[in-house]
Amino acid sequence: MTRFLRRGVPRLSALSFGVVVLATACRGDASRSRATAADTLVVYVAASLARPLQPVLDSFAARTGAVVQRESGASLEHARKITELGRVPDVLLLADHEVFPRLLMPQHATWYAQFARNRMVVAYTPRSTHAGEITAANWTDILQRGDVEVGRTDPNLAPAGYRTLLMLQLAERHAHRPGLAAALLANAPARNMRANAADLAALLAAGELDYIYEYQSVAEANGFPFVPLPADVDLGDPAHAADYGAARVEVRASPERSVEYVGEPILYGLSIPSNAPHPATARRFLAMMFSTDALRALRSAHVDMLGTPVVVGTGAPPEVNDAARSVPR
Repeated sequence: MTRFLRRGVPRLSALSFGVVVLATACRGDASRSRATAADTLVVYVAASLARPLQPVLDSFAARTGAVVQRESGASLEHARKITELGRVPDVLLLADHEVFPRLLMPQHATWYAQFARNRMVVAYTPRSTHAGEITAANWTDILQRGDVEVGRTDPNLAPAGYRTLLMLQLAERHAHRPGLAAALLANAPARNMRANAADLAALLAAGELDYIYEYQSVAEANGFPFVPLPADVDLGDPAHAADYGAARVEVRASPERSVEYVGEPILYGLSIPSNAPHPATARRFLAMMFSTDALRALRSAHVDMLGTPVVVGTGAPPEVNDAARSVPR
Protein backbone atom coordinates (compact mmCIF):
# COMPACT_ATOMS: atom_id res chain seq x y z
CA MET A 1 0.00 0.00 0.00
CA THR A 2 1.34 3.38 -0.97
CA ARG A 3 1.99 5.72 1.95
CA PHE A 4 1.87 9.34 0.91
CA LEU A 5 4.13 10.88 3.52
CA ARG A 6 7.79 10.21 3.07
CA ARG A 7 9.70 8.91 6.06
CA GLY A 8 13.42 9.34 6.51
CA VAL A 9 13.62 12.52 4.42
CA PRO A 10 16.52 14.65 5.67
CA ARG A 11 15.53 17.89 7.27
CA LEU A 12 16.26 21.17 5.58
CA SER A 13 17.23 24.08 7.78
CA ALA A 14 15.29 27.32 7.53
CA LEU A 15 18.39 29.07 6.16
CA SER A 16 19.16 26.54 3.44
CA PHE A 17 15.46 26.25 2.64
CA GLY A 18 15.26 30.01 2.14
CA VAL A 19 18.34 29.96 -0.09
CA VAL A 20 16.86 27.23 -2.29
CA VAL A 21 13.56 29.03 -2.74
CA LEU A 22 15.16 32.44 -3.12
CA ALA A 23 17.54 31.20 -5.81
CA THR A 24 14.65 29.73 -7.76
CA ALA A 25 12.45 32.79 -7.33
CA CYS A 26 15.12 35.17 -8.55
CA ARG A 27 15.40 33.52 -11.95
CA GLY A 28 13.46 35.14 -14.79
CA ASP A 29 12.49 38.72 -15.46
CA ALA A 30 13.77 40.79 -12.54
CA SER A 31 11.85 43.88 -13.62
CA ARG A 32 8.59 41.91 -13.67
CA SER A 33 9.09 40.48 -10.16
CA ARG A 34 10.40 43.68 -8.55
CA ALA A 35 7.93 45.12 -6.01
CA THR A 36 7.61 48.57 -4.53
CA ALA A 37 8.24 49.29 -0.88
CA ALA A 38 4.49 49.72 -0.41
CA ASP A 39 3.72 46.10 -1.38
CA THR A 40 2.20 43.98 1.37
CA LEU A 41 1.25 40.31 1.64
CA VAL A 42 -1.20 39.30 4.37
CA VAL A 43 -1.22 35.53 4.93
CA TYR A 44 -3.46 33.48 7.19
CA VAL A 45 -1.89 30.03 7.54
CA ALA A 46 -2.96 26.86 9.33
CA ALA A 47 -0.77 26.31 12.40
CA SER A 48 0.37 22.89 11.18
CA LEU A 49 1.82 24.55 8.06
CA ALA A 50 3.30 27.66 9.67
CA ARG A 51 6.81 26.41 10.44
CA PRO A 52 7.64 24.93 7.01
CA LEU A 53 6.03 27.86 5.18
CA GLN A 54 7.93 30.59 7.03
CA PRO A 55 11.15 30.27 4.99
CA VAL A 56 9.09 30.59 1.80
CA LEU A 57 7.54 33.80 3.13
CA ASP A 58 10.96 35.10 4.18
CA SER A 59 12.36 34.39 0.73
CA PHE A 60 9.40 36.07 -0.95
CA ALA A 61 9.92 39.18 1.17
CA ALA A 62 13.63 39.25 0.32
CA ARG A 63 12.95 38.80 -3.37
CA THR A 64 10.17 41.36 -3.78
CA GLY A 65 10.67 43.83 -0.95
CA ALA A 66 7.10 43.13 0.14
CA VAL A 67 6.10 43.44 3.78
CA VAL A 68 4.77 40.02 4.82
CA GLN A 69 2.20 39.90 7.61
CA ARG A 70 1.57 36.33 8.75
CA GLU A 71 -1.10 35.07 11.14
CA SER A 72 -0.82 31.44 12.20
CA GLY A 73 -3.69 29.64 13.87
CA ALA A 74 -6.59 27.21 13.63
CA SER A 75 -8.25 27.01 10.22
CA LEU A 76 -11.80 27.56 11.48
CA GLU A 77 -10.61 30.59 13.41
CA HIS A 78 -9.13 32.01 10.20
CA ALA A 79 -12.45 31.48 8.42
CA ARG A 80 -14.31 33.28 11.21
CA LYS A 81 -11.96 36.26 10.99
CA ILE A 82 -13.28 36.70 7.47
CA THR A 83 -16.96 35.86 7.97
CA GLU A 84 -17.51 37.45 11.39
CA LEU A 85 -14.86 40.17 11.69
CA GLY A 86 -14.45 41.22 8.08
CA ARG A 87 -10.66 40.73 8.25
CA VAL A 88 -9.59 39.54 4.81
CA PRO A 89 -6.08 38.25 3.99
CA ASP A 90 -4.38 38.09 0.62
CA VAL A 91 -3.69 34.35 0.84
CA LEU A 92 -5.53 31.83 2.95
CA LEU A 93 -3.92 28.40 3.54
CA LEU A 94 -6.10 26.00 5.54
CA ALA A 95 -5.65 22.47 6.85
CA ASP A 96 -8.99 21.36 5.39
CA HIS A 97 -10.06 22.25 1.86
CA GLU A 98 -13.68 21.61 2.87
CA VAL A 99 -13.68 24.82 4.93
CA PHE A 100 -13.87 26.79 1.67
CA PRO A 101 -17.12 25.37 0.24
CA ARG A 102 -18.73 24.98 3.66
CA LEU A 103 -17.94 28.38 5.18
CA LEU A 104 -16.44 30.78 2.63
CA MET A 105 -17.93 30.15 -0.81
CA PRO A 106 -19.32 31.89 -2.75
CA GLN A 107 -19.46 35.08 -0.68
CA HIS A 108 -15.79 35.29 0.27
CA ALA A 109 -14.07 33.08 -2.34
CA THR A 110 -14.99 31.67 -5.74
CA TRP A 111 -12.24 29.04 -5.97
CA TYR A 112 -9.74 27.07 -3.94
CA ALA A 113 -6.90 24.69 -4.68
CA GLN A 114 -6.10 21.44 -2.92
CA PHE A 115 -2.32 21.43 -2.48
CA ALA A 116 -1.10 19.04 0.24
CA ARG A 117 -1.96 15.81 2.08
CA ASN A 118 -1.47 14.56 5.62
CA ARG A 119 -2.48 11.75 7.96
CA MET A 120 -3.23 11.32 11.66
CA VAL A 121 -0.80 9.65 14.09
CA VAL A 122 -0.25 9.28 17.83
CA ALA A 123 2.84 11.33 18.70
CA TYR A 124 4.90 11.11 21.89
CA THR A 125 8.43 11.70 23.24
CA PRO A 126 11.04 9.32 24.65
CA ARG A 127 10.15 10.50 28.15
CA SER A 128 6.41 9.86 27.73
CA THR A 129 4.95 7.40 30.21
CA HIS A 130 5.02 3.90 28.64
CA ALA A 131 7.02 5.20 25.65
CA GLY A 132 8.99 1.97 25.65
CA GLU A 133 5.84 -0.13 25.44
CA ILE A 134 3.57 1.58 22.93
CA THR A 135 3.13 -0.04 19.53
CA ALA A 136 0.70 0.00 16.64
CA ALA A 137 -0.95 -3.04 18.24
CA ASN A 138 -1.52 -1.66 21.75
CA TRP A 139 -1.84 2.13 21.45
CA THR A 140 -5.58 2.06 22.17
CA ASP A 141 -4.90 0.33 25.49
CA ILE A 142 -1.96 2.56 26.46
CA LEU A 143 -3.94 5.75 25.80
CA GLN A 144 -6.77 4.63 28.07
CA ARG A 145 -4.52 4.22 31.12
CA GLY A 146 -5.02 6.54 34.03
CA ASP A 147 -1.35 7.42 34.38
CA VAL A 148 -0.97 9.06 30.94
CA GLU A 149 -1.85 12.58 29.86
CA VAL A 150 -3.33 12.64 26.36
CA GLY A 151 -3.95 15.82 24.36
CA ARG A 152 -5.95 16.84 21.31
CA THR A 153 -6.96 19.98 19.46
CA ASP A 154 -10.30 21.76 19.75
CA PRO A 155 -12.71 20.34 17.14
CA ASN A 156 -14.63 23.62 17.01
CA LEU A 157 -11.51 25.55 16.02
CA ALA A 158 -9.17 23.28 14.06
CA PRO A 159 -9.51 20.48 11.50
CA ALA A 160 -7.00 18.42 13.50
CA GLY A 161 -9.56 18.48 16.31
CA TYR A 162 -12.52 17.13 14.40
CA ARG A 163 -10.26 14.79 12.44
CA THR A 164 -9.20 13.31 15.78
CA LEU A 165 -12.85 12.57 16.57
CA LEU A 166 -13.32 11.01 13.14
CA MET A 167 -10.15 8.97 13.55
CA LEU A 168 -11.28 7.62 16.93
CA GLN A 169 -14.57 6.50 15.41
CA LEU A 170 -12.66 4.73 12.67
CA ALA A 171 -10.34 3.10 15.21
CA GLU A 172 -13.37 1.71 17.04
CA ARG A 173 -14.74 0.39 13.75
CA HIS A 174 -11.38 -1.13 12.78
CA ALA A 175 -10.96 -2.88 16.15
CA HIS A 176 -14.62 -4.01 16.39
CA ARG A 177 -14.67 -2.66 19.96
CA PRO A 178 -17.89 -0.78 20.75
CA GLY A 179 -17.29 2.12 23.11
CA LEU A 180 -13.58 2.45 22.26
CA ALA A 181 -13.88 5.96 20.79
CA ALA A 182 -15.70 7.27 23.86
CA ALA A 183 -13.17 5.68 26.21
CA LEU A 184 -10.21 7.21 24.34
CA LEU A 185 -11.90 10.58 24.21
CA ALA A 186 -12.62 10.49 27.94
CA ASN A 187 -8.88 10.12 28.60
CA ALA A 188 -8.11 13.24 26.53
CA PRO A 189 -10.03 15.74 28.68
CA ALA A 190 -10.76 19.38 27.95
CA ARG A 191 -7.88 20.55 30.12
CA ASN A 192 -5.51 18.90 27.63
CA MET A 193 -7.17 20.45 24.59
CA ARG A 194 -5.50 23.29 22.66
CA ALA A 195 -6.61 25.57 19.84
CA ASN A 196 -4.37 24.20 17.10
CA ALA A 197 -1.85 21.52 16.16
CA ALA A 198 1.21 23.68 16.79
CA ASP A 199 0.12 24.65 20.32
CA LEU A 200 -0.57 21.01 21.10
CA ALA A 201 2.86 19.96 19.83
CA ALA A 202 4.50 22.59 22.04
CA LEU A 203 2.77 21.09 25.07
CA LEU A 204 4.10 17.64 24.22
CA ALA A 205 7.61 19.00 23.66
CA ALA A 206 7.48 20.68 27.08
CA GLY A 207 6.64 17.38 28.76
CA GLU A 208 3.18 18.51 29.85
CA LEU A 209 1.57 15.70 27.85
CA ASP A 210 2.55 12.09 27.20
CA TYR A 211 0.70 11.57 23.91
CA ILE A 212 -1.14 13.68 21.39
CA TYR A 213 -3.37 12.98 18.42
CA GLU A 214 -1.51 14.88 15.73
CA TYR A 215 -0.68 15.26 12.04
CA GLN A 216 2.25 13.17 10.88
CA SER A 217 3.87 16.23 9.31
CA VAL A 218 3.89 18.03 12.66
CA ALA A 219 5.30 14.98 14.46
CA GLU A 220 8.08 14.66 11.89
CA ALA A 221 8.88 18.38 11.89
CA ASN A 222 9.27 18.31 15.68
CA GLY A 223 11.25 15.08 15.74
CA PHE A 224 8.59 13.25 17.76
CA PRO A 225 8.40 9.46 17.55
CA PHE A 226 4.89 8.43 16.57
CA VAL A 227 2.62 5.43 16.20
CA PRO A 228 1.41 4.99 12.63
CA LEU A 229 -2.26 4.08 12.45
CA PRO A 230 -3.97 1.61 10.11
CA ALA A 231 -4.64 2.96 6.62
CA ASP A 232 -8.40 2.66 7.13
CA VAL A 233 -8.09 4.79 10.29
CA ASP A 234 -5.47 7.52 9.66
CA LEU A 235 -7.45 9.58 7.07
CA GLY A 236 -4.41 9.60 4.80
CA ASP A 237 -5.12 7.11 2.02
CA PRO A 238 -7.54 7.88 -0.86
CA ALA A 239 -7.94 4.14 -1.41
CA HIS A 240 -9.83 4.07 1.91
CA ALA A 241 -12.10 7.05 1.23
CA ALA A 242 -15.20 4.85 1.50
CA ASP A 243 -14.05 3.60 4.92
CA TYR A 244 -13.46 7.13 6.14
CA GLY A 245 -16.95 8.15 5.05
CA ALA A 246 -18.44 5.93 7.76
CA ALA A 247 -17.36 8.49 10.38
CA ARG A 248 -18.93 11.88 10.89
CA VAL A 249 -18.89 14.63 13.48
CA GLU A 250 -20.73 17.91 14.04
CA VAL A 251 -18.82 21.05 15.04
CA ARG A 252 -19.82 24.64 15.75
CA ALA A 253 -19.05 26.82 12.72
CA SER A 254 -20.34 29.87 14.62
CA PRO A 255 -22.43 30.51 17.76
CA GLU A 256 -25.55 30.10 15.59
CA ARG A 257 -24.49 27.39 13.17
CA SER A 258 -23.19 23.83 13.27
CA VAL A 259 -21.54 21.98 10.39
CA GLU A 260 -21.19 18.24 9.92
CA TYR A 261 -17.84 16.92 8.69
CA VAL A 262 -17.66 13.45 7.17
CA GLY A 263 -14.46 11.43 7.17
CA GLU A 264 -12.38 11.78 4.01
CA PRO A 265 -8.69 11.77 3.04
CA ILE A 266 -6.90 14.80 4.49
CA LEU A 267 -6.32 17.58 1.97
CA TYR A 268 -5.13 21.12 2.61
CA GLY A 269 -6.59 24.00 0.60
CA LEU A 270 -5.63 27.56 -0.34
CA SER A 271 -7.19 30.55 -2.04
CA ILE A 272 -6.94 34.27 -2.67
CA PRO A 273 -10.18 35.66 -1.17
CA SER A 274 -12.40 37.71 -3.46
CA ASN A 275 -11.75 40.93 -1.52
CA ALA A 276 -8.04 40.37 -0.91
CA PRO A 277 -6.41 43.78 -0.34
CA HIS A 278 -3.26 42.96 -2.38
CA PRO A 279 -4.26 40.35 -5.00
CA ALA A 280 -1.34 41.01 -7.36
CA THR A 281 1.16 40.35 -4.58
CA ALA A 282 -0.78 37.23 -3.61
CA ARG A 283 -0.52 35.93 -7.16
CA ARG A 284 3.25 36.48 -7.21
CA PHE A 285 3.56 34.58 -3.96
CA LEU A 286 1.57 31.59 -5.20
CA ALA A 287 3.64 31.49 -8.39
CA MET A 288 6.72 31.17 -6.20
CA MET A 289 5.12 28.61 -3.87
CA PHE A 290 4.32 26.29 -6.78
CA SER A 291 7.80 26.49 -8.31
CA THR A 292 9.67 23.19 -8.61
CA ASP A 293 12.33 24.07 -6.05
CA ALA A 294 9.78 25.40 -3.56
CA LEU A 295 7.81 22.16 -3.84
CA ARG A 296 10.97 20.17 -3.23
CA ALA A 297 11.91 22.29 -0.23
CA LEU A 298 8.44 22.07 1.33
CA ARG A 299 8.47 18.30 0.95
CA SER A 300 11.86 18.19 2.66
CA ALA A 301 10.22 20.12 5.51
CA HIS A 302 7.67 17.27 5.81
CA VAL A 303 4.82 18.91 3.87
CA ASP A 304 3.38 16.31 1.50
CA MET A 305 2.71 18.65 -1.41
CA LEU A 306 0.65 17.35 -4.31
CA GLY A 307 2.49 17.06 -7.60
CA THR A 308 0.07 19.62 -9.02
CA PRO A 309 -2.66 21.58 -7.23
CA VAL A 310 -6.28 20.64 -7.90
CA VAL A 311 -8.45 23.70 -8.54
CA VAL A 312 -12.12 23.75 -7.55
CA GLY A 313 -14.45 26.58 -8.56
CA THR A 314 -13.95 29.47 -10.96
CA GLY A 315 -11.77 32.56 -11.09
CA ALA A 316 -8.42 31.09 -10.05
CA PRO A 317 -5.54 33.24 -11.36
CA PRO A 318 -3.19 32.02 -14.12
CA GLU A 319 -0.42 31.40 -11.60
CA VAL A 320 -2.57 28.68 -9.99
CA ASN A 321 -4.26 27.36 -13.12
CA ASP A 322 -0.90 27.03 -14.87
CA ALA A 323 0.47 25.03 -11.93
CA ALA A 324 -2.62 22.82 -11.98
CA ARG A 325 -2.07 22.07 -15.68
CA SER A 326 1.65 21.41 -15.42
CA VAL A 327 3.26 17.97 -15.54
CA PRO A 328 3.14 16.35 -12.06
CA ARG A 329 6.39 16.85 -10.16
